[in-house]
Amino acid sequence: MSTIPTDRSAPPRMGDYDDDRASFRLDVPERFNPVLDIIERWAQESPDDLALVSLDGAGDTIARQSVADLALESRRAARALLALGVRKGDPVFVMLPRIPAWYSVLLGAIRIGAVPMPAPNLLTSRDIAYRLERGEAVVAVTDAAGAGKVDAIGALPPAMAHQICWTDGAAAPEGWHSLEGIMEEAGDGETPSDPTSRDDAMLLYFTSGTVSYPKMVLHPTSYGLGHVGTARFWHDLRPGDLHWTVTDTGWAKAAWGGLFGQWHERASVVQVNLGKPDADAILALLSRHRITSFCAPPTLYRLLVQTDLKAHDLSALRHCTSAGEPLNAEVLRVWAEGVDGLTVFDGYGQTETTCLVANYRAVPVRPGSMGKPVPGWDVDVLDADGRPAATDEVGDIAVRAEPRPVGLFRGYHRDPEATAARFRDGWYYTGDRARRDVDGYFWFEGRDDDIITSSAYRIGPFEVESALIEHPAVVEAGVVGKPDPRRTEIVCAFVILAEGQEPSDELTAELTDHAKQLTAPYKYPREIHYVRELPKTVSGKIRRTELRDWLKTSIPEDVVRD
Repeated sequence: MSTIPTDRSAPPRMGDYDDDRASFRLDVPERFNPVLDIIERWAQESPDDLALVSLDGAGDTIARQSVADLALESRRAARALLALGVRKGDPVFVMLPRIPAWYSVLLGAIRIGAVPMPAPNLLTSRDIAYRLERGEAVVAVTDAAGAGKVDAIGALPPAMAHQICWTDGAAAPEGWHSLEGIMEEAGDGETPSDPTSRDDAMLLYFTSGTVSYPKMVLHPTSYGLGHVGTARFWHDLRPGDLHWTVTDTGWAKAAWGGLFGQWHERASVVQVNLGKPDADAILALLSRHRITSFCAPPTLYRLLVQTDLKAHDLSALRHCTSAGEPLNAEVLRVWAEGVDGLTVFDGYGQTETTCLVANYRAVPVRPGSMGKPVPGWDVDVLDADGRPAATDEVGDIAVRAEPRPVGLFRGYHRDPEATAARFRDGWYYTGDRARRDVDGYFWFEGRDDDIITSSAYRIGPFEVESALIEHPAVVEAGVVGKPDPRRTEIVCAFVILAEGQEPSDELTAELTDHAKQLTAPYKYPREIHYVRELPKTVSGKIRRTELRDWLKTSIPEDVVRD
């Protein structure tokens, strides 16, 4: 087993920032499969190295898997999927909690060239039905709770051939295969020896949109090497590190902090099947398991600094990172005071990319800044004419896309219009805005669209609006984010009621519950305003900018519905 590097004075993985920017390259061979070329290669060289630690919500160990164990489970899952007829290019819907089985299924599917579609565990039946149909999934893999949601859909899309349930030792629901059963039956053995090229599809994520249901983000197998920069430069990982990224398995952040990048650097990944976050429980877990590298959203750091940090032994922790939204300077200060001077290094990127801009141990941190571009990426701030913006001028964050860097998605799957809107003149426009100071540090300014960021979740207003107007009391709805000190933003809805309906606390509670039933619970409106009309453009689109202005000042009296 590798030793755990607990020395906080160890030199950073990044040497000189400018030198690494100039020299770092990711060369992906034409024939490439990350399970074979990263996991299996590591298993052949050092089979006993610790690869994955799975903990339950109390911090007790579910499993400690060596890299050889991980390779074995990927072969068993691959053979089980092949036995069911799953083939290269087939989409596989995967909605499992933070348990070893998630890795078995994901790695098994990728191993044979199938395309996992990771899904957040909070999705409703409505959300799942959309993903199954839109993604043309041939298999759904979930747990007992997820199986109930799938069964509630009724008639499944025609492409769906099999349903697989991780049963945790119980009997599989009627009509479902037991994941444990089919893996046991498949056993260990041969799988395709040269399954994929670097350009074959590997992962399909769904990302929230503002005027439509979620778009599909398709990553090729080369994405398996894309997060090397994330793990090496931002996470500062080295062999023997124990790295924990707090995330749902359905979000791309799980790939950022718990998949091939960390293993390429020979670090061990920790996953925790957390329930509702509890500050002291998380800090106790960091202490008990001697976590050396920790990544969490700012929402969680804001929770952690509310407790007594010094009451926990965090001496093993040597590197901390955060992403999802800017982390304010006060949280950085309190964390550093409570954890023996450790800084939280902010990072920025998207589902469509790997880590694009970050702070590093080798570069002085400017609190509140996104940092500087990650080696391997050419990132700039462009003005309205597509030219580099002047120093401290706010513009569009854009990535040079020609030649295409390793880690940049190939486009929105089956949505050429959305793809064309983001790729222009050799650049990928992220949809975010920032300014660049005289020393090359980026400072985030906000989105150029209406995506809501709440507790690190990204929520498309269209989905919430669509759920609300399905209630018979609602004629129309407009949804925006409202600034919130704890969650960054909360979902705020403006609702026009049907004739004969009157505003009331009871109706507000009913609409809130209705939204929770139709879409994932984190998307429901926490504040509802009743209005007579919504501001619109000449073409009839809701002017969400004006709705946000109402929240800053007040809703016009002639619009308010008392």
